[in-house]
Amino acid sequence: MKTGSRIFVLAACMALLVAPAVTSDLYVYPSKGQSNEQMEKDKYECYNWAKQQTGFDPMQAPTASSPPPQQTTSGGVVGGAARGAALGAIGGAIAGDAGKGAAIGAGTGAALGGMRRRSSQRESQQEQQQWQQQQQAQYDARRNDYNRAYSACLQGRGYTVD
Repeated sequence: MKTGSRIFVLAACMALLVAPAVTSDLYVYPSKGQSNEQMEKDKYECYNWAKQQTGFDPMQAPTASSPPPQQTTSGGVVGGAARGAALGAIGGAIAGDAGKGAAIGAGTGAALGGMRRRSSQRESQQEQQQWQQQQQAQYDARRNDYNRAYSACLQGRGYTVD
């Protein structure tokens, strides 16, 4: 077998493996009577060309930047209760009943600490969701660029792509 024939057979085999995954959301019709063999060869060559032009390879697993760091809140309910008790004890001592002031302060501090912690958790969840949406939008934009380049290549070779 000649070297040129071996390369063609290898390219055709690769195209059969690559083409279904690459064109999973595109329909390609050979509008100028191209054979299946020629169509698979053209799909493979256009896959490589589009990958080179866009820097995007649909066969690679998507990669993402690192997510935003999780916010940690120190204290929460317990820390809020301790701070509230201390402040309540001071206020209660001034009013003449440090124990009662500490109890009121602890309850108030615990409530405020819990609210602060929940607010921080909501903000962290929102940041995570926003990061995920940005990652998806970036992937979709790169995939769209690749699909446009791939389609342009195939259309230039006489195929209808939809």
